[in-house]
Amino acid sequence: MSDISIRKTGKTGRITFTRPKALNAMSYDMCIAIEDALDAWEKDDDVKMIVIDAEGDKAFCAGGDIAELYDTGKAGNFAFGQTFWSDEYRMNAKMFEFGKPVASFMQGFTMGGGVGVGCHGSHRVVGDTSQIAMPECGIGLVPDVGGSYILAHAPGRLGEYLGLTAARLNAADAILSGFADYYIPEADWPALIADLETTGDWTLIDEAAQDAPAGPLTAMQDDINANFGGEALGDIVNALQNDGSDFASGALKKLSRNSPLAMGCALEIIHRVRSAKDIRSALELEYRFTYRAMEHGDFLEGIRAQIIDKDRNPQWQHAFESLPAVAVSKMLMPLGDAKLTFEKGE
Repeated sequence: MSDISIRKTGKTGRITFTRPKALNAMSYDMCIAIEDALDAWEKDDDVKMIVIDAEGDKAFCAGGDIAELYDTGKAGNFAFGQTFWSDEYRMNAKMFEFGKPVASFMQGFTMGGGVGVGCHGSHRVVGDTSQIAMPECGIGLVPDVGGSYILAHAPGRLGEYLGLTAARLNAADAILSGFADYYIPEADWPALIADLETTGDWTLIDEAAQDAPAGPLTAMQDDINANFGGEALGDIVNALQNDGSDFASGALKKLSRNSPLAMGCALEIIHRVRSAKDIRSALELEYRFTYRAMEHGDFLEGIRAQIIDKDRNPQWQHAFESLPAVAVSKMLMPLGDAKLTFEKGE
């Protein structure tokens, strides 16, 4: 497949995103190819670890390829998206649970679907160009691909802040928030990857790691904890409106761009997942939302405004300050027979 290179090199299983002109956006076929590789390498004694990287300097993987999702959804075919998400989430669970070390080298943008591949391994490497984010609420989705699990386990209320504002994380902030483990200058990556391929010795990553240049998030943490601890979206909006600080006005501006329904559901998912001990609980909750996102959510309108017409003027279903609690409940109700099962071939 021209969009991704999957092969065995030395003692490693190697995955490389190879569509840099599309910011290495992940298609459905790429997702399935990664899952097939994970299944094969789990039992392959020749593969001591997995190394994942990407071509180009702008992005590791800037998200999922959503054009086909939009086209099928507008045509009333919601089953394609439901299959896409269920299969992708199954791959995300396998990546998280993989029984051997998984190293990812994430330059440039790592967002959405890229997080589901790059941020669930055991050795997650970032550098000076790295920008990691979960921007789904801006298109009417919730942070998914298991991202809600990372957000829910971030220190304090960082998860709520990052999930609702889509703030971008540099290397230090990605490590602080739980999206990455190691800072290594990007100029050192090719030689390190070559050594990993030859030796299969993942401890080389620990030896190469350095202290990351400081990020802005630490200085903001008190403000974040003070304003993003509310039970519902309205509580956070009220706190920010009554704060009066530059931080609060900046956060409100970010929130005002996003789908209120998606933000309310993202907040509820993060709160529920905080007590979860495995990623499957997070993915199952995320799927309740994405299963309904095209037919009942703001997803198609969000894609229209941001990607198709590019008018940046989405007409969301609900007002920013007055999201009904019942709207959140309906999107996150159990799916019954349609529940995410993590079984291949269903």
